[in-house]
Amino acid sequence: MKRIISALCALVLTAALPVAASAQELMLGGQPVGIELQTDGVVVAGFAEVETETGICSPAKEAGLREGDRIVQIGDTPVTAAEDLVRAVGELQGETAEITVRRGETSQTLPVQSVRSADGQWMLGLWLRDESSGIGTLTFYDPSSGRYGALGHGVTDETSGETLPIRGGRITEAQIVSVTPGSPGTPGELTGCAERSSALGSIEKNCEKGIYGEAGAVLGEGSAEVGTPTPGPASMLTTLEGRRVKAYAVEISRVYTEEGVQRMLLTVTDPLLRELAGGIVQGMSGSPILQDGRIVGAVTHVLVSDPCRGFGIGIADMLAEAGIAPQDLAA
Repeated sequence: MKRIISALCALVLTAALPVAASAQELMLGGQPVGIELQTDGVVVAGFAEVETETGICSPAKEAGLREGDRIVQIGDTPVTAAEDLVRAVGELQGETAEITVRRGETSQTLPVQSVRSADGQWMLGLWLRDESSGIGTLTFYDPSSGRYGALGHGVTDETSGETLPIRGGRITEAQIVSVTPGSPGTPGELTGCAERSSALGSIEKNCEKGIYGEAGAVLGEGSAEVGTPTPGPASMLTTLEGRRVKAYAVEISRVYTEEGVQRMLLTVTDPLLRELAGGIVQGMSGSPILQDGRIVGAVTHVLVSDPCRGFGIGIADMLAEAGIAPQDLAA
């Protein structure tokens, strides 16, 4: 979950508990959460050379597949997980596999000749990935709908950099165990430990504005009304140790709209956050931004050349992606 301008961040649910909230009021995040996604289709993570009786080859690579391709079908059989593809290739018993992949906005079908390895398995010479996991930060929980938002940006494929289409996922409890401070040219990061046995909610959407879903219990601590960001002093809620959320001073330098999305340019002014983390680091994405006691957005990225500066997204855009209209927040 890292990029050149670093993206900050690879189920049985109980009924959501009711919480009283005033008009347009959200529970505040800032806590780390574990993120587990299952991809819609299987991503080509790399290629392997297969040793056969007649020599070494890499059938999939020779057929034109690329790293980052998403395999969605083999013949007439849909592929949703890696085992689907492995099973189908084995059943072909050496016949040509018609592999349908999605590459960006296009789809194409490529014939790939499977080969028998030295140990007798039919193979295409692929490394596959059908899951992604990591650590991020919860932004908000809406008690009236039971829905939450986190990250403020999408989880992307490590190879292609594109937002991962998903078939499901979940968030879990997590805690921060260490901080690697950032420095100019080198983004820092939060190292966290996800508790996979403690599910907090489902992940139903992964998009450019974050991850969203339904929580299985009340999330967040404290609450605030929804506001609109303006240039000036503000604070961000984030966690540098364990699960303890603290507020740190920032300055909203600029508020602007880019491709229809409200964005913010941020500067960390808090001396303690500068000392402990060097500014904004990976893993802080989703940290709520408060201004005048209202939640106005979330941290999304760090400027690699200057870790004390970064970017944020307006809360209205996150609420829209979560499917929460203003009237849904009325008391």
